[in-house]
Amino acid sequence: MRRREFISLLGSTAVAWPVAARAQQPAMPVIGYLATEGAGLAEPFRQGLRETGYVEGRNVAIETRQAEHQYDRLPAMAADLVRRQVAVIVAVGAEPVQLAAKAATTTIPIVFSTGSDPVKIGLVESLSRPGGNATGVTNLNAELMAKRLELLHEVAPAVRTIAALINPTNSNNITRSNDLAAAARTVGVQLHVLHASAERHFDEAFAALRERDVGALLIVGDGLFVSRSELLGALTLRHAVPAIFQTRQFSAAGGLMSYGTNATTARMVGIYTGRILKGERPADLPVQQVTNVELIINLKTAASLGLSVPLTLRGRADEVIE
Repeated sequence: MRRREFISLLGSTAVAWPVAARAQQPAMPVIGYLATEGAGLAEPFRQGLRETGYVEGRNVAIETRQAEHQYDRLPAMAADLVRRQVAVIVAVGAEPVQLAAKAATTTIPIVFSTGSDPVKIGLVESLSRPGGNATGVTNLNAELMAKRLELLHEVAPAVRTIAALINPTNSNNITRSNDLAAAARTVGVQLHVLHASAERHFDEAFAALRERDVGALLIVGDGLFVSRSELLGALTLRHAVPAIFQTRQFSAAGGLMSYGTNATTARMVGIYTGRILKGERPADLPVQQVTNVELIINLKTAASLGLSVPLTLRGRADEVIE
């Protein structure tokens, strides 16, 4: 080989080495974020990721899919994230989000945030030892519906018919309405179910309250309703109906009462996501429970409705709005 050719070969090899080295570097992990509207990438989620060493755009990427409360879109969205071979699927919002993720894969880790009992709906085997490929956080808001009904009856004992506002496109609400009907019989009231699957249905639902002489309203937890908490609170005040929901924003906007866990779960979900990216298994990470339930009563609204809140109930409230 001539000297000039040898030098040329060395030069081309030197150029190729960095390219090969770059090709061998691990690809940036991708998080698949599956959610309903109003459950987007909150700053606490990013904070949780940062606490475990992950910053979006630097050493992790995020693919977001939001169903805009059209739950029938979720299976295809979850399947798309699986096809893209994301490292983790984060499933937040209403139960159909977590169930769609769970149905789409048995191998990709899933980190969920749910208001339901994850054992009851089939996400994990137990809270302490989830098993399988899913773990996360639950605030158990869905399990508090019967208690909300009791609280509403305690404030308005003369009411004989209470309406439950549900989103019929959330299949899990069928079970919830059955549970509520049983709870209504226990406290001696009739339950009337109203439907709303989009914000445009709210006016129709509230008009039905007047037509059917319903005395009070319980709003069943759903991603759509949570994201419209302030609007729903204002509507109950405008239509002069005693009502209860799960978020503080509802009672602050004029709703009579709220009873639920208002602590954000997004940071916890971010931390678990980061830990799984570092190599921990969902099966070994216990499901975390948010247990700080808050009762908030809007006394100004109670006065405008002509209701007298019992002193014993006031004493149990975590916050009274006057």
